[in-house]
Amino acid sequence: MFFSFKPSTPDEYERGQRVFRRSFLVFFVVFLIAAGFFVGYERGRSSALASFSQTQTLSPDDAIIINKESQDQTIDFALFWKVWGLLKDMYVDKSSLDAHELFYGAIRGMLAATGDPYTTFFSPKDNQEFKEDISGTFDGIGAEMGMKDGVITIIAPLDGAPSEKAGLMAGDKIVKIDGESSSNLSIDEAVKRIRGPKGTKVTLTVFRSGEQETRDITVTRDTVLVKSVRFEMKDDGMALIRISRFGDDTEKEFKDAVDQAIQQHARGLIIDLRNNPGGYLESAVNMGSLMIPSGKTIVIEEDGSGNRTPTMAKGGDVLSKIPTVVIINAGSASASEILAGALREDRDNVTLVGERSFGKGSVQQLIPTSKDTSVKITVAKWLTPQGNQIHGIGIAPDEEIKLTADDVANERDPQLEKAMSILHDTIGN
Repeated sequence: MFFSFKPSTPDEYERGQRVFRRSFLVFFVVFLIAAGFFVGYERGRSSALASFSQTQTLSPDDAIIINKESQDQTIDFALFWKVWGLLKDMYVDKSSLDAHELFYGAIRGMLAATGDPYTTFFSPKDNQEFKEDISGTFDGIGAEMGMKDGVITIIAPLDGAPSEKAGLMAGDKIVKIDGESSSNLSIDEAVKRIRGPKGTKVTLTVFRSGEQETRDITVTRDTVLVKSVRFEMKDDGMALIRISRFGDDTEKEFKDAVDQAIQQHARGLIIDLRNNPGGYLESAVNMGSLMIPSGKTIVIEEDGSGNRTPTMAKGGDVLSKIPTVVIINAGSASASEILAGALREDRDNVTLVGERSFGKGSVQQLIPTSKDTSVKITVAKWLTPQGNQIHGIGIAPDEEIKLTADDVANERDPQLEKAMSILHDTIGN
């Protein structure tokens, strides 16, 4: 319904015109003020976005700080979608773009920005490969890798794997993969390039400590079947248990080895953790419980706030009375270091032999993020039972014995020989 108004006299008409003109003038002034504010806002916003996109480094000393007392702490995701749109519309080879890979890459970039090489995202393909790794069956060279001093480093060539047969050693730094520099690669990217179908080859250019030149090592990929635990009864009642990883089947295999050691009345025990890159923390705790008295601390977890939570031996100890030597090297990492550190600090009849361990003192949690993706996030640091931090430092052996390339080539094992000698001196011949 509409209403109309007509003035009844000329005076009323004139008054109406004056009111209209005044109202229009007020409206026009308000409009100009609002328009000026909007233009200024847009220019300021455009200037801020332009500044944000600059690549030139701005020193904090030269920066002009605005809103110093009350800063805007919001993150405008419009920038992300703007870049997404620009890439989709303007990229020269946009037909090759895969939206899934762009999405996964954005997530990887966010996690990489933490600076922690162990906080990573697993795409469906990565997730499947990780499950194969931890289960012990996969195609590749069979070597655990990590980032050390900013360089892709062999943590451990797996026992009997193509990497070990080709001559790769713990501590080898990978500087090239098939002739291309690895300096800008993440661990995940390096693994993808090194992995491949059975029968194919990959050439790694490595720098080895103590050598002046790099060397090329060509590895023929194969299906890697990794048995977690191997048992051997040595002379004079010495039991040798080699543990290559802490995976899905490790606890059961270790329990079987322990049973064999007891049944054969072992007088001395050697736990070989060389080239063991780690795995499940819980497995290390459960296995340690068979060798450490109940109630003793196996590991201490420290969260981001500095709160410490000890994890105790769960009971079931059957080996703590047997003199024990633990062999470690630069390939002993994570769960291996947890077990080695706990055995030395919780018992007075344990000796560590070999070389300083890798030094991975952080705890990751694997969290499913969808049906076929997951994320691994560093959630805590771990300390030895006496509160020692080993991240980036490693664990020093009580008896340092080197294993050289010449020893490997001639099938000598001075570290194992030293372990046997210590046990013989301890329990007598």
